[in-house]
Amino acid sequence: MFTFLYPWLWLLLPLPWLIRRFAPPRKTSPSAVRVPFGARLTAVLGPGGAKSDSDTLSRSGIVATAVWLMVLAALARPQWIEPPIVKELPTRDLLLLVDLSGSMDQQDFVSAKGEKVDRLTAVKEVLDDFLKRRKGDRVGLVVFGDAAYLQAPFSTDLTLSERLLNECQVGMAGPRTALGDAIGLGVNLFKDSTAPSKTMIALTDGNDTKSQIPPIEAARVAAERDIRIYTVAIGDPTTVGEDKLDAQALQDVAQATGGSYFFAADRQSLAGIYDQLDKLEEHKVTTVSHRPRRDLFAWFVAAALAISMLDKLAAILRRSSGEKVSAAETKVNVNPQTGKLEALS
Repeated sequence: MFTFLYPWLWLLLPLPWLIRRFAPPRKTSPSAVRVPFGARLTAVLGPGGAKSDSDTLSRSGIVATAVWLMVLAALARPQWIEPPIVKELPTRDLLLLVDLSGSMDQQDFVSAKGEKVDRLTAVKEVLDDFLKRRKGDRVGLVVFGDAAYLQAPFSTDLTLSERLLNECQVGMAGPRTALGDAIGLGVNLFKDSTAPSKTMIALTDGNDTKSQIPPIEAARVAAERDIRIYTVAIGDPTTVGEDKLDAQALQDVAQATGGSYFFAADRQSLAGIYDQLDKLEEHKVTTVSHRPRRDLFAWFVAAALAISMLDKLAAILRRSSGEKVSAAETKVNVNPQTGKLEALS
């Protein structure tokens, strides 16, 4: 779209006319010789002489007007506004805590194709779909086993998070479960976050057996920093021993931060949990629109210079062509016998 940044400058359009009207140039009386045969001299020379002066004045007025228009347009700063560029600003930082302990290798889930798969594979499938709906969020990924590790930093590049999640393997972080350390690492990752909403989603199938800090203590620190934690228990609640699911601890963690606890017995339940999370966590996207402006005043300055230079060139060409005619120009002589004007060639 074409526009002027300072359109009010067009109010100066009649300025040259006002100056000429109220401050006209001083008139001077040129030297002249009065002769009694002026009318006959004009008849011999023809009307070209008088007409050329008026033509010159008319032409110079047109050129001056065109140059003034171009200069005024340049001063008004013409611009071409490009199509808007829209940028989405994240309004939520979402951190996924994924358990990679040895018990995640148990094949008690069914994939979307109906095949029996392990727990981690089912989590990957459902999280892939979940991440595709996270447009506008910054997503990070922490995996934990014997210790917690940052797998993917906060980023709006959701493809990166998906790829790094799919590269995870059971046991790569150790066989045991350190949920408390994972929450503590997540709290530190949120330290520099400026997003209005900070959320953790912890997915685990066992009880905490390796953390240096208990999960409930880490959750209280998270609550102090306005971080909400949703816990998702995966697998068989009847499991006993070291891999026993500590549902009460997960409920306490979620309650301490104002989050919610979910239990996923199968893949369908796991997928439904993420639908519920979408409803619980209001998803907002802030967009910033910017329309680039391209200045065009240089074109109008160039046009003014071109008009002025072409006028000067035309004047030079007219003057040179007039001088060439001098070889055949009409000379006027007064006949001393008759007193009449005679044209000599």
